[in-house]
Amino acid sequence: MDIFDYAENINRKKESPLASRLRPKTLEQVVGQEHIIGKDKLLYRAIQADKISSVIFYGPPGTGKTTLAKVIANTTSAEFVQLNATVAGKKDMEEVVAQAKQNMAMSGKKTILFVDEIHRFNKGQQDYLLPFVEDGTVILVGATTENPYFEVNTALISRSIIFELYPLSEDNIRELIFRAIEDKECGMGVYDATIEDAAVEFLAQISNGDARTALNAVELGVLTTDPSTDGRIHITLEVAQQCVQKRVLRYDKTGDNHYDTISAFIKSMRGSDPDAAVYYLAKMLYAGESVDFIARRIMICAAEDVGMANPQALVVANAAAEAVHKLGMPEARIVLSEAVIYVATSPKSNSAICAIDSAMETVKNTITAKVPAHLMDSHYKGAEKLGHGIGYKYAHNYPNHYVKQQYLPDGLEGSTFYKPGELGYETKVKEYFKFIDK
Repeated sequence: MDIFDYAENINRKKESPLASRLRPKTLEQVVGQEHIIGKDKLLYRAIQADKISSVIFYGPPGTGKTTLAKVIANTTSAEFVQLNATVAGKKDMEEVVAQAKQNMAMSGKKTILFVDEIHRFNKGQQDYLLPFVEDGTVILVGATTENPYFEVNTALISRSIIFELYPLSEDNIRELIFRAIEDKECGMGVYDATIEDAAVEFLAQISNGDARTALNAVELGVLTTDPSTDGRIHITLEVAQQCVQKRVLRYDKTGDNHYDTISAFIKSMRGSDPDAAVYYLAKMLYAGESVDFIARRIMICAAEDVGMANPQALVVANAAAEAVHKLGMPEARIVLSEAVIYVATSPKSNSAICAIDSAMETVKNTITAKVPAHLMDSHYKGAEKLGHGIGYKYAHNYPNHYVKQQYLPDGLEGSTFYKPGELGYETKVKEYFKFIDK
């Protein structure tokens, strides 16, 4: 490297984005993903021991896939080569393989090939790599935002370990924000900036687990904000809001506004107002509320407030919960909207919750009642001698598949826990009881 190349590298580093400059160089500097790089985890041990095998990192943007690849590059004694599947072609791979074979032959040195956006390789490109991964010519490290089981060659998958990375927690994002503000070598520390707690909280929530989003906002805020009279740059909530071009909502996920909004959301569905329910849904989604949390609340409302008036509501709500878990945002908003509208426009009944609460209160406040002898299990030797099952009437042997007999324990005969309502499916329940009780 001559003096001009050295100067070019220095300038490139200085001009590179904050998220790139702040990228960790060691495992100890990595924030989050403890489920795969905790000190007792396989990946941590493999990187530390320089015994990495072919792996594929899979997860949302800004969660550390490339970061882990760079940590491997800084830790390993192997030759590390990086390709980006969006621009690399077969010729690039042929050159890597040729060099890898030469390294192995000349010095016994292994080659790690990091392929970013590996799902962008077509089938032919992925097939080309297969034999060289198979025989150890290259150790593949792939990174993808797409599910590798759908987008990556099955044969490559079978020869790799899949590590799924999760969105960073808000605590993780906060830690990275403060690191960015304070780090004078790679961060924004030389600008003598400070950031308000409200701005940190806003960025931690709004970034939705994406470190790059938060760091880009911090960098933009520092570079575009003039120093105050005290000579320091102050990143306020307003500045943070402008840097991500998103209006802040009064919505603290652990505070009163969170509970007030979810309460209004549920009460709107219960009150059969789909417009209000969808509005509160939109507010929660805009503020970054967990789609899984919202889906659980819809399921509860479907069972508690729609209940037996339309049992299909719980089926729809459960299907929505499954779908949003698989889809994620932004598509999950459509599924949630459909479920919310369905629940809000369904006939309502709280008979299911009233029935179970009444029955549990009875169980709690009465002596444990014995099961009537004719209902006891009779499918074992000696049951008849004990009188178990004797006198039981098999309902299907009677007209309308119904026969009157005692089912509740002695002392509780005549107790009523389930009281059908007047709407929806429960009108059919009432008709059914009238029919069989002729």
